[in-house]
Amino acid sequence: MIQPIEFAFLVIVVSASGVMAPGPLFVASIAYGLQSGGKAGIKMAVGHTIVELPLVILLGIGVFSFEIFPEFRTLISILGAITLFVFAGLQIKTTFQTKQKTFSPKHGEVITGITLSALNPFFIIWWLSVGFKLISDAMLMWAFAGIFVVFLLHIWMDFAWLYSIASIASKSSKILSNRNYKILMVGLSVMLVYFGASFISDVI
Repeated sequence: MIQPIEFAFLVIVVSASGVMAPGPLFVASIAYGLQSGGKAGIKMAVGHTIVELPLVILLGIGVFSFEIFPEFRTLISILGAITLFVFAGLQIKTTFQTKQKTFSPKHGEVITGITLSALNPFFIIWWLSVGFKLISDAMLMWAFAGIFVVFLLHIWMDFAWLYSIASIASKSSKILSNRNYKILMVGLSVMLVYFGASFISDVI
């Protein structure tokens, strides 16, 4: 049987595949970080946690599965794509509404973190596959407490990663001209549209 130290290392290494994979939350962290710095990444991680913790608990107690709601993946993919299209549109609109380098959409970082996590089918699928295996193994060692062991070993990486991305983006914004800033924001918006399109194509 795997030892606790080995299991902790396994969770951290495997979690990196989900945490550090480029996706909507990564792109949004750059967009918000350009304006608000590292604190934007922390706030987005809080929103992400609000979605992730209940999901992990539900997986642990066996409530959440595709078998219960077969159309779940299709629904989440479509809603997620629409959300990304709208977010990208608002991002572009806000960028060109002012002459200065300001991106301050009406929806906050926490809400964005919640939305982009809950409506990201790849995030859900990661937990239903790789994440579920980790939870199952942890529960063999620590029973119900194993759910929280996995969650704590995983969630700190989300905070560290999103904070780092937003902080780096903030430093970059100081050397960008207003024109290049707008080009970057449009580029980030195009990436969101791409992810939205991939959500839809994945279920067609």
